[in-house]
Amino acid sequence: MKERFPSLIALFLLLSLVVGTWWAADYTQRAVQNDPPRRYTHEMDSWSRNFTMVRTDVDGKPINRLEGDYGEHYPDDDSYVVTMPRAVGLRPGTPVTIGTSQTGTMYEGGKRIVMEKDAHLHRKPDEKTPPMDVHSEKLIILPDDDVMYTDLPALVIRGQSRMHGVGMKYNNKTSQLEVFSASNVEINNNDTQSRSSKSPSPNTESASQQKKP
Repeated sequence: MKERFPSLIALFLLLSLVVGTWWAADYTQRAVQNDPPRRYTHEMDSWSRNFTMVRTDVDGKPINRLEGDYGEHYPDDDSYVVTMPRAVGLRPGTPVTIGTSQTGTMYEGGKRIVMEKDAHLHRKPDEKTPPMDVHSEKLIILPDDDVMYTDLPALVIRGQSRMHGVGMKYNNKTSQLEVFSASNVEINNNDTQSRSSKSPSPNTESASQQKKP
């Protein structure tokens, strides 16, 4: 019995240490207040002057760039609000597009850009089509699809022709312009003669009108 006595004391001390450690840990968890869950509100968490963001394709080539005088990031919807933005479409094989406005908001990591207040989209000319400009108070750009659209009144200037309408969609890949409700169209003879002198091509810009449902 005397030989087992030291072992029993050591076992008792070990159990006491385990119980004491468990009690101390439990007491600490109950005594120290845990931080409450983070609340995601629409509040800025970072900002940048001379804001620039470039998106690339799988080969690392730039396909669009968004830049501006000042940018703010909001974590609740992962959006960037940019002052005096300039969105440039650089997708290979299509004309370069440049969108500007007073304010722009980029959503979904650059998949959707909303240009507001004096929004303007300029499509540079190529060997087949003259330059085109779209003016509206709000233009929505989908860089991955190379598409721009608006539900508001807009003015389209293509070459020397002009079109006023409400609701428009332009696909830069196909050069297809859809006007949902046109109020005034001015087609210049030089534009029609220029188009008729060329052979039909799937890349030739065309416009279609659709009535609102």
